[in-house]
Amino acid sequence: MAANHTTPFRTIVMTETQSDTQITTTRRVVLKISGEGFCPVHERGISMDAMSRLADQVVRSSLSGVQIAIIMGGGNILRGGQFKAANNSIQEATAHYMGMLATVINGLALQDAIENLGGNTRLMTALHIDTVAEPYIRRKAIRHLEKGRIILLAGGTGSPYVTTDTAAAQRALELQADVLLKATKVDGVYSDDPEKNPHAVLYNELGYSDVLRQNLRVMDQEAIAKCKDHGMPIMVFNFRKEGNLRRALGGERVGTLITKNTL
Repeated sequence: MAANHTTPFRTIVMTETQSDTQITTTRRVVLKISGEGFCPVHERGISMDAMSRLADQVVRSSLSGVQIAIIMGGGNILRGGQFKAANNSIQEATAHYMGMLATVINGLALQDAIENLGGNTRLMTALHIDTVAEPYIRRKAIRHLEKGRIILLAGGTGSPYVTTDTAAAQRALELQADVLLKATKVDGVYSDDPEKNPHAVLYNELGYSDVLRQNLRVMDQEAIAKCKDHGMPIMVFNFRKEGNLRRALGGERVGTLITKNTL
């Protein structure tokens, strides 16, 4: 039987207000942001303007005392699965490793954007690229967080066939985070794709089993199952809305909360 997620440092405290439920004591968070967060909508590559907007909210939250670890996707540069599908001469494992390297490129750009605003960072990778980043070591990563450093976690888990969503769930558990934040381009979890179905319903709160049973594609099922097994809360929100990222990092309820039970 899997152990429940516990932490000797912090606990999640859920308080009822007149309008909704609020996370009130978040201090350590893991933020998962896809590669599309690093470029303009419907474009590819890296936009330092987009990086700077993201970095500004992260630095402000860090200075307020929030311990922040960021998992980057690399789809703005290359998605391993899609690249393999379009190129028969590339082995699938190779394509996945190429995607991991794309996350390192994003990490380097985000590191400079954060440090340009006065933030203190460490870029850590699951792949050994010692010239540009530290290897990911769990205890060392926790120590960086305790010292107020923003840690940028690139390279996924270091293994092919594993998504960065699953890597984010894994790191959230390893680092004893209070919550896993999933930054998206929509306002939370919907009953259907809101860009295709104008009648799709936005959920305020869901149970892990609801997400798995309805096959709601907010994260891959392995990531959801991992969080379910260990009781790691997930908050899904629209990071493109002004101020949403800083609110989420600071512990304010934004978007959809995925937990053990629905209200």
